[in-house]
Formats: sequence, C-alpha cells, structure tokens
Amino acid sequence: MKYLVTGAAGFIASQTAKFLLEDGHEVVGVDNMNDYYDVRLKEHRLQTLTPHKNFRFSKTDIEDKASLAKIFKENKFDGVLNLAARAGVRYSMEHPTVYMTTNAMGTLNIMDLMRDHGVNKMVLASTSSLYAGQPMPFLETLPVNTPISPYAASKKAAEVMAYTYTFLYKMDVSVVRYFTVYGPAGRPDMSIFRFIKWIDEGTPIELFGDGTQSRDFTYVDDIARGTIAALKPVSYEIINLGGGNNPIDLMTVIGMIEKFLGKKAKIANKEFHIADIKETWADISKANKMLGWKPTVSLEEGVRRSVEWHLANKHHGFKLA
Repeated sequence: MKYLVTGAAGFIASQTAKFLLEDGHEVVGVDNMNDYYDVRLKEHRLQTLTPHKNFRFSKTDIEDKASLAKIFKENKFDGVLNLAARAGVRYSMEHPTVYMTTNAMGTLNIMDLMRDHGVNKMVLASTSSLYAGQPMPFLETLPVNTPISPYAASKKAAEVMAYTYTFLYKMDVSVVRYFTVYGPAGRPDMSIFRFIKWIDEGTPIELFGDGTQSRDFTYVDDIARGTIAALKPVSYEIINLGGGNNPIDLMTVIGMIEKFLGKKAKIANKEFHIADIKETWADISKANKMLGWKPTVSLEEGVRRSVEWHLANKHHGFKLA
C-alpha cells in the first residue's frame, strides 16, 4: 500500500511512518517543519525515515492546498494518515488562529483532495482534550460540545468536518483520540520530556498545580500501532487510544524519572492552568473490540526508555518549546 502521512517529522507521525515502512508499505511524508519547537528534533526524527527506500519527504504545509494537490496528482494513495496538527493547550490560547487554519482548514484541504483523487480512507488524529468536564472513564459516546481551549475546539471542528464528508461523499474516516502520548524523541512541550531534562540538569521543575493532576499516559509505539490499526474500514468512527489504566498522577511520574536518572527533582509549583484538564482516563474497550488493539508498554517501562533516550541524545542540546 501507499500512504500519505502528514506531520511526518512530528513525534507520533514519525513513529507511525516508521512502522508502516517496516511493514512493507510506501510512505510519502509531508511536514512544514515549523519552529513551534526545536526544528533539529524534527530533523532528528526524519533521519530515522530517510534511509528507507520506500519513503519520500516533502516540506509541505497542509494549509497550502496547491502544493498538496501536486502531491496527490503525483501519487495514487491507498489512504491518508492526517497526523499534522498544531498541538498544545496553552500555546493555542496565544495563537488561536493558526490552530484553526492548520487543524481545521488543513484537514478540509486534505479531504477535498481525497475526494478529487478518489482516496477514500483517512485516519484523523484527535485529542482527549475534548473530554473536559465529562465523567470518567471517557467513552467515545460522550458529548464533547464544550471545548475549553482553542486547540480542543480546532480538533472538534476537524472531527465534525470529517463526519460531514463521510455523510456526503461516502468517505471512510477513523478519528483516533490520543491520550497523553510520551516516549523517546517526544515533543519538548510535553511534561515527561521537560521533567526528564530539568531533573537531569538540576533545574527546578515548573509544576502547574500540586502534582495530583493525573493522566492516562500512553507510550508512543502503542499509539503508532493503534493509528495503523485504524486504517481498517469503519465508515466513520471515533476511537480512544489510551493507556487504559487508572490515571497516574504527575508526582508518581516524577518519582519514576528520579529513579531512572538517580537524581532528585527540585519543584517550583505554579498556579493550575485554567485550560488544563485535572484528570484523563480512556475507556479503550472500543479500540480493543473494533481494532484488536490494546497498549503493551507499561508506564514504568516507557519512562525508562524515555530517560535512556534522553541520556543518549542530550548532547544534541534540543531546546524546550
């Protein structure tokens, strides 16, 4: 098969592309290589893909429909994994426009081109941030009509447009809602990446709240495999991809990092952010039943691998977002 993977230099997309290539597929990757965080980290991820003979990369923005159209014209895709996105709750409050133009309009551009070129299948990356204020564990059937950040609102817009296209044009879309993805070469704005770096350096951790806020942490390899499994024909479905365990609080994660680094954390508490969610917890029974997917990497193992990656790569001096 030949797949278009958007955001290919990103954290999740690069690992997804890697697994697709290892499974024998062809991958065309696009990414605009923006400077939301250290571009060198994105280049580092791409270096794991470029040796594959079945991988081609184009520095292209999904907001640029004309450039995307050329890629669709030159390739006959069996499906699209739309993992390009502006991510981050806090940053979206400062730059809401770019979140809508990338996450919503970019998705619309892709779906228009899929329709024009007879490409039926899309996997659309979405977020657990949509579940703010809902009862846990979060089920896909819960109403998510009250997003509390521009990031979440832009993802909701993409989900709704995808539904519209499946209804009007008989397209097939799997919407995968990710829950707090972490792992080696992770995004520098994510807590585990920052905590590892700060604890290793002896820099005080900026901890928003008292550390009791908890997340359904999910290792990147598990997320990538779940994303690929979602290429299955479903018509239109929303599917949670999460750790599936009881949520783990941040102080427990900090303790794991301290253990694997052999260093104690210094903590600088800050006020809890208004757009953050206190807890997340995925009900993943649908993913298991529909896709045959479940996570396999425990949090402790995932944190250990993340610390090992940091120690092996800190000489690059990747900067935090």
